Amino acid sequence: MKTVVLVYSGGLDTSVCIPMMREDYGFDRVVTATIDVGQPIEDIRQAEEKAEILKTEHYTIDAKEEFVKDFIFPAIKANGDYQGYPLSTAIARPLIGLKAVEIARQVGAKAFCHGCTGKGNDQFRIEYMMRVLMPDAEIIAPMRERNYTRSEEIEYAQKRGIPLDVSFEKIWSIDENMWGRSIEGGRLEETDYPPPEEIYKWTKNPVEAPDKPRDIELGFEHGVPVSIDGQVLSPLDLVMEMHKISCEHGVGRLDIVEDRIIGLKVRENYECPAAVAIITAHKALEALVCTRDEMHFKSLVDHEWGDLAYKGLWYDPFKEALEAFIDKIQERVTGTVKLRFFKGSVRAIGRASKYALYSEDLASFDSKTFDQSKMEGMVQVHGMQTRMYRMVKGN
Repeated sequence: MKTVVLVYSGGLDTSVCIPMMREDYGFDRVVTATIDVGQPIEDIRQAEEKAEILKTEHYTIDAKEEFVKDFIFPAIKANGDYQGYPLSTAIARPLIGLKAVEIARQVGAKAFCHGCTGKGNDQFRIEYMMRVLMPDAEIIAPMRERNYTRSEEIEYAQKRGIPLDVSFEKIWSIDENMWGRSIEGGRLEETDYPPPEEIYKWTKNPVEAPDKPRDIELGFEHGVPVSIDGQVLSPLDLVMEMHKISCEHGVGRLDIVEDRIIGLKVRENYECPAAVAIITAHKALEALVCTRDEMHFKSLVDHEWGDLAYKGLWYDPFKEALEAFIDKIQERVTGTVKLRFFKGSVRAIGRASKYALYSEDLASFDSKTFDQSKMEGMVQVHGMQTRMYRMVKGN
């Protein structure tokens, strides 16, 4: 029996793949796999229901804990960001590919299918993991191979009675996990089109957010969050509680133009409530405990890490090497950060750590512990080469 494992979200792209695998690619057995990385439970149920309607052998894998510990936590340590937004979809795709491989081994499949288009990033991220872990597997990407548009997919689905949750008028493509939600497509592809309020499903409109600020204290140990207001929580519970708090105060809405892996510029809208809040706190704590040179070099390392994670290169040796430095720095990123949430914003308003490289006595203008008179010689030679350059230039 010829078997294929379809990475299945229950959305348009992956749903039309099911009849294609049977009608056009000759597979007798279509196994659908939905990986739970914190998307809404109704989406998972919808995928399960569609899989039953379309008569596939379906698996739902709960990977939320693994997602937090093995993907979100490394992203926090690296201040995981790409061109101005926290990496969310990008860091979930390698895990989805990993779980698909596990299912393929379980059911004896040697072929995979996914619904990624040839214009997006996910084709790289998902196929990378499949090829690293199962180099000889066949990978089929019908949307890419057939150069389908969203409208053509809808027509295909309608002819075969596939249940749809999109239309020609509202043609947004949405991806969600606990670390972020992306919305694209339709009029959102117009860079000057203001996103309508209805695209936001998580975060409260900042105008309607509470009129009173909310302050919390986020505790960290070795670079990862462990407590809220002194209460220790499991990794998953902590992320979900930060998600709830951030959403209530309208935190995490982002509207950017980003450069995809293949070079296309695209307009993307995101909701990354927990990610924005936690990374804001993490950066504040790093600034307190790290030296200036560490901070400078880590910003370069974080940038490279973010680029690799964006491309889905989760097992790349360069990424492992970067993480060796990151993890060394995180040994001292332990302490607390006070965050203030207010009408769409979150900012650090206090931080404390036993590893703080800060001395109030030395820094205070009211202290004489630091002898300012010793600075005269240092100030005199400051900018020496600039002065020499100006002299040589004749000015």
